[in-house]
Amino acid sequence: MKAGLVGPRGSGKTTLFNALTALHRAGDGHLHLGAIKVPDRRIDALAALYKPKKTTYAEMVFADVPGSRENGLDADALKALADVDALCLVLRGFDLGDGSRMEPLRELRDFDAELVLADLGVIERRQDRLRKEHAGRTSGEYHELENLRTHLEAGKPLLVVLNVAESAAREPLPAELETEQRSSGADGLALCASIEAEIAELDLAEQPAFLESLGLKEPARDRFIRAAYRLIELASFFTVGEDEVKAWTIHRGDKAPHAAGRIHSDFERTFIRAEVVHYEDFMSLPGEPKARERAKSRLEGKEYVVRDGDILHVRAGA
Repeated sequence: MKAGLVGPRGSGKTTLFNALTALHRAGDGHLHLGAIKVPDRRIDALAALYKPKKTTYAEMVFADVPGSRENGLDADALKALADVDALCLVLRGFDLGDGSRMEPLRELRDFDAELVLADLGVIERRQDRLRKEHAGRTSGEYHELENLRTHLEAGKPLLVVLNVAESAAREPLPAELETEQRSSGADGLALCASIEAEIAELDLAEQPAFLESLGLKEPARDRFIRAAYRLIELASFFTVGEDEVKAWTIHRGDKAPHAAGRIHSDFERTFIRAEVVHYEDFMSLPGEPKARERAKSRLEGKEYVVRDGDILHVRAGA
């Protein structure tokens, strides 16, 4: 999964990127990429049980997308955004002390409109070309583009992050901003990027005490990832064993053969069935033999919709 961070100059976008990735990039107008392991207590617990040779977490890639909003997003920025799964708009919610006004609600509306207009421009140019190629007659692709244009004109969801001062780090999004982002199908959260950058610099053992001193329960990175997963409807399933405990990312609603294909591309084609036990059932026993004995583990076929937290053992043919 890749999330693109965008925002107006002075919003703290690159500071947030550094906090999320524990990198030290400068806001120099270049595209920066950083990958992190997605924290998951379930993987931790399964690894403690199996003591595998290898533990593999899901990964999330962050892209710090360049470009100032003063003159709109340039072509390079729009190209970078086309390559991400989720958009994250960072808005300024702190006082710079220079008399400039904080207007996160206006910036959210402007940005949302700008992205829709940019995408509509691409669609309209393609439709014009199709009309010329088909001598005025419309094709199936033309009608698909028309459906997409209707969707875009209704708005495009994204993740809204309000970067606030340290004193407001524990507060929720302002009511008017939350109402606006929810009405457009977006998700949102408030955080203090500078504090989160400090947290990212600490050893894991030191973080809980520091968070407690600030009145925070967890790093904003964890809340950010959960919000991004909700936004594009992602889920995780697991494979376990003495060799490896691993998290796999799928979309909610994916069926068992598609999930099997994430493990190995051939498995989707040759899928027979999957032995499935949900994480909560598995850990309440714990362990596979007891799960089977108490009928918590079951065999599922090609129509089974994989749930977030399922542990799968795939059976496939040649």
